[in-house]
Amino acid sequence: MAMKFAARTTELIDSPIGAAFAMLDHRVNDRPLLDLSQAAPGYSPAPIVLDRIAEAARESDTSRYPPAAGLVELRQEFATDLRRSYAASDITAADVTITAGCNQAFCATVNALAGPGDSIVLATPFYFNHEMWLQAEGIEVRYLGCTTELHPDLEEAATLIDDTTRAIMLVSPGNPTGVTLPVEVIADFVELAARRNIALILDETYRTFRPTEAPAHDGFDNPAWRTTLITLHSFSKDLAIPGYRVGAIVSGADHQREALKILDCVAIGAPRIGQEAVITGLRHARGWRREQAQRIARLQDHFVATMASAPGGFELVTSGAYFGWVRSNDQRSTDETVRRLIVELDTLVIPGTAFTTTDEGMLRFSFANLTPAEIDELGLRLATY
Repeated sequence: MAMKFAARTTELIDSPIGAAFAMLDHRVNDRPLLDLSQAAPGYSPAPIVLDRIAEAARESDTSRYPPAAGLVELRQEFATDLRRSYAASDITAADVTITAGCNQAFCATVNALAGPGDSIVLATPFYFNHEMWLQAEGIEVRYLGCTTELHPDLEEAATLIDDTTRAIMLVSPGNPTGVTLPVEVIADFVELAARRNIALILDETYRTFRPTEAPAHDGFDNPAWRTTLITLHSFSKDLAIPGYRVGAIVSGADHQREALKILDCVAIGAPRIGQEAVITGLRHARGWRREQAQRIARLQDHFVATMASAPGGFELVTSGAYFGWVRSNDQRSTDETVRRLIVELDTLVIPGTAFTTTDEGMLRFSFANLTPAEIDELGLRLATY
């Protein structure tokens, strides 16, 4: 007899990234692939970070377990970075838990708050791994619609909250849209969550890639922020180290205690060598981080200009961080549009159906790993669609 599997996992979608890559075997042309699928840096870390990685690999402590909540030096450095970024004095190392990437930060955060029979409000378009984890854990997903600016709808959110609701989940800048939520929008959601005694979880993976260096929100200004606000962070994009798996949760002590129980059952601690890399990056690569963010901002300008004429009927709706959120005028399904782009135009993108509950004809273009010449080539290929 064949083994049986849990319905919660068999009913989940397969990874949209893996599904898109599986189509590459069907390409009909012999030309370079334009890969706009994954939102991961395609460039190397700062030289000083690479030097520290090589050095740390030779140190005996590197192969040992790190402290469960992360290296003290890293938690201190990140707290300092956050105080600087938010002009907020009330963030300390004690508020920081280091995780094996931001996905794990989300999973541990959610499991500390909710379980089967509970609900979480998920702003749409959503990051597909967030939806997948909630479904895998038997947590009811309550999909929150957005305004014409692709901001989460505050009035609708209030109607979705009941006694089973444990949190509202927002992402800013958004994945897949790239939209940076205004400070006042985030403040409204923090206030709503506090009033309804639930958590406001804010994924800030792409915080560095906003069009401003002003604070992303003022949630830390309230002395009682630890009773409501939980922020999630990734060092993968900031420092170009996605393979080293380092992220962070910033939250109050009560939440951290419960999240650490989950982390101890999974990876125990984020890889120590990655944590060493982040310490060096936070201390010595601030200028490099700023340069990379500025370079990607210039790529975004080039991408927006290329898409301005809606080549091939592909209309750019929004753009920011690593992403372009693009509407296709193809009357076929979005999955078929993606297949044609891959097979016939050697252009790899992710269908918007990975981020929405219905087929809205949308596509996610991750332009940040292309060169300016490749963005030009993208425009030419789309024009032939």
